[in-house]
Amino acid sequence: MDGNRNEKDKEYPTVKVEGKKIPFDPAQLRRIQEHPCFSEEACHIFGRIHLPVAPNCNIQCNYCVRKFDCVNESRPGVTSRVITPEEAIERVREVVKRFPNIKVVGIAGPGEPLFNDQTFETFRLLKKEFSKLLFCVSTNGLLLPEKIDELNGLDVRNVTITINAIDQEIASKIYSWVFYQGKKYRDIEGVKILINNQLKGLEEAVQKKMIVKVNTVLIPTINDSHVIEIAKKIADMGAYMHNIIPLIPQYKLSHIRPPTPEEKERIQKECSKYVKEMKHCRQCRADAIGKLGKDLQKYLFG
Repeated sequence: MDGNRNEKDKEYPTVKVEGKKIPFDPAQLRRIQEHPCFSEEACHIFGRIHLPVAPNCNIQCNYCVRKFDCVNESRPGVTSRVITPEEAIERVREVVKRFPNIKVVGIAGPGEPLFNDQTFETFRLLKKEFSKLLFCVSTNGLLLPEKIDELNGLDVRNVTITINAIDQEIASKIYSWVFYQGKKYRDIEGVKILINNQLKGLEEAVQKKMIVKVNTVLIPTINDSHVIEIAKKIADMGAYMHNIIPLIPQYKLSHIRPPTPEEKERIQKECSKYVKEMKHCRQCRADAIGKLGKDLQKYLFG
């Protein structure tokens, strides 16, 4: 028994940054071992609650359609309704009381969390009342460099960044526009800003000892041969985990078939040579509650 536990402990001791092994401290290990998205073991034990407080987005992904009123649909960007920070706290109170295995409270949309003041107000309220829970945020990374200090001050220490390309030509096929500092940018001009900020934000998050997961949407014929380059780059920068998400064909990419399970598995295997791959993702809604794959939101607040 002890031998098996020691083997599990060895899964999370270090992360490589520019080829050097950096050990995790006990607080970082807890934020991995109790987070169902960052630990496959934790997903069988602990639950999470996503608070849909962030309605607005600052980029347009060519695969993204956000519908608020669709309780039977399970995919990122979907919620039954957007709630206020005050409603979010009430929701957490009720859920934690009924389900003590909830360890994580996160904000993942339905828009871009860092583009909405409601996100930061919600975390401020959470810090006052639920400081023992783990706080996490999912972001496209555009505003991460300028918001990183505020997130750190609010004890948001688990961060997921969606990075679909680090090559500008490839990225220009994935995003229609980027809205940054009051101006809308299209094509190469926009994706250049996005990629630069994503990588800078990742770097600063690692420096602040945040646990970083990178999501990449796998899009056949567009970025499928590029994903391994993303894995190499984020591994070198100190990301803890990489999550390859199969495309759900929608909007401008509705004509592209989703990758097969075999295609995804092959690319995961190649990427796992460089960075830990997440293999238990369930592509959660922005209002998900409970264990991964066993969501309760439509029964509680549908």
